[in-house]
Amino acid sequence: MTLRPLRPDDADIEFEFVSGLSPETRQNRLLGGARAITREYIEELTRVDFSRDMALAATVMIGDKETLIGVARYVRDKDNGGAEFAIVVADAWQGRGIGRRLLEELIATARNHGLKRLYGDILALNQPMLKLLRKLGFSIGRNPDDATLTRATLNI
Repeated sequence: MTLRPLRPDDADIEFEFVSGLSPETRQNRLLGGARAITREYIEELTRVDFSRDMALAATVMIGDKETLIGVARYVRDKDNGGAEFAIVVADAWQGRGIGRRLLEELIATARNHGLKRLYGDILALNQPMLKLLRKLGFSIGRNPDDATLTRATLNI
């Protein structure tokens, strides 16, 4: 497995990746999963301003083709002190430590770029993700605006 920044020329493998997510995984990642997977949406995902934000890709070679199996990203707040994070791992690759590796690398990158805090909203039913976040030192609390969401925060 290779971890590297997600690039604009990854649009095709990103489209295959997102299109291949199960409804449950899509719902967990997109907090409802209702967003249409259009080329414009994929281009938005792969066009990252690395001076502010980060998107890490986990890829493997299957035959002679690079395949995207996970993505972790953060988007800085306007005050630049914190950032909202998100992560998704392809269904067939879940439970193999890929999410942990992606998050560890994302945390290290955030620290190296001067961020003080990472936070994200996770569906309260997504216990595997909440368990991983606890292991990585995130504090878990209620989202005051939505009882179906749990807020995970890591002070860096």
